[in-house]
Amino acid sequence: MLNQENLQKAESIFKKYPEKKAALLPILWIAQEQEGWISQEMMKYIGDLVGIPYAHVMGVVTFYTMYNDKKLGKFHIEVCTNVSCLLRGSDKILSAVEKVCGTKLGSTSSDGKFTISEVECMGACGGAPMLAIGEEYHEHLTPEKTEQLLSILK
Repeated sequence: MLNQENLQKAESIFKKYPEKKAALLPILWIAQEQEGWISQEMMKYIGDLVGIPYAHVMGVVTFYTMYNDKKLGKFHIEVCTNVSCLLRGSDKILSAVEKVCGTKLGSTSSDGKFTISEVECMGACGGAPMLAIGEEYHEHLTPEKTEQLLSILK
């Protein structure tokens, strides 16, 4: 299920580890980059590829927030709700995100445009409150700035 190019990348990664199963995290990342998320079918395939049970792969995918086991909207919005962001108003940022996107935390908008997720820490506490759209960070937000930012994406 990995395309030929990504299968070659996987083979290259396997050479860096003493056992294939040790390469699970980077192989999952390759699969997610290819598909945009990691389906159960892909988890089974990767389990067979690295020699570990499907249940173990699923446990890893569902444990780490960097992996997505559901199809995401066109724009994946991750709102930091850790202590620094929360003390600086991330609850208001999250409300603004839900208002503009027309969906709630943990779900995807009906038009498939937005998926909203909560993350514990993005490592940018000095810019709190913040969110990420894809891999792009937006810091020092207010509800008004958040609404302006997201309205551009509509």
